[in-house]
Amino acid sequence: MSRMGAKAETSAVPTDAPFVETVVSDGIATLTLNRPGRANVLSAAMIAALDAALVAVDADPAVRVVVIAANGRIFSAGHDLAEVRDLPDRAAREALFARCSAMMQRIPALRVPVIAKVQGAAVAAGCQLVASCDLAYAADGARFGVSGINLGLFCATPSVPLTRSVTAKQAADLLFTGRLIAAERAAAIGLVSAAVPADTLGAAVDEAARAIAAKLPAAVALGKRLLRDQAGLGLAAAYDLAGRRMAENMDDTETGRLIDGFLGRS
Repeated sequence: MSRMGAKAETSAVPTDAPFVETVVSDGIATLTLNRPGRANVLSAAMIAALDAALVAVDADPAVRVVVIAANGRIFSAGHDLAEVRDLPDRAAREALFARCSAMMQRIPALRVPVIAKVQGAAVAAGCQLVASCDLAYAADGARFGVSGINLGLFCATPSVPLTRSVTAKQAADLLFTGRLIAAERAAAIGLVSAAVPADTLGAAVDEAARAIAAKLPAAVALGKRLLRDQAGLGLAAAYDLAGRRMAENMDDTETGRLIDGFLGRS
C-alpha cells in the first residue's frame, strides 16, 4: 500500500493537510477529497490537487481502477462561490472554470475506470464530478442537484457531463428547477449506478472496484476508450469503430489465452 498527498494551498484553506489523499492498494487507487470542514468545495486548490492526483494514478501501471471519495458529511458542495466572487474579472473566472473543466475531462480520458463513492450531498460542480465518473455508487441518504439556478446562476459546466449521463428532460428538470433528488432517484435516472444503504456503501464500491481490477487491464482500457469514442458517433459509425476495436482486442495475446482456456483448447 502506498499513500500520496497532492498538496495545494491558498489563504482560503490555511492548513497543511493534503486537499486530496491518495491510497493505492491491490490495483485500486482511492482519491479522497479532504476538506470536510468546507464541504469539500472545488476551490482552485482542490481542483489543482485532484487534477495532480489523477495524473499521478494514471501514470502508475499498478493502478487498475480509481475511486473518488470524500471525507466528512458532504461529498462536495461544488465551486467555492466566495472564491469565484472575489476574482477580479470575467477573464479570471473563465480561467478558473477552464481549469475545472480540464480536470473533469481528465476523468473520462484516464486509461482506467473511475468510480464515484458518494456518502453525502453532491451539488453543482460536486454533481458534475459524479457525472464525470464512469460509475457511481451512493449511500441512500445522499442527495444530488445542480442548484446554481436558485442563486441566479445556471450550472453551465455541470450541465455538460449531466446531459451525457441522463436524458435531456431529466437534466433540464434538475438544471432549471434547482431541486435536489435522493440517491434512489439518481439511480433511477442513471446519474449513479446504484443507491445502497449507507453502511454497505464501502462494500459496494469495493466489490465493483475489485471486480474491475481483476479483469485484463488491456481489455478494460480498450473498453473505456471505446465507450468514450463511440458516444458522439452515429449508429453505423459507432458499430464500425466497435467492430474494429473488438477485432483489435481479439489480437491480444492474453485475451487469446483466456478464450482458448474457456474453449478447452489450452
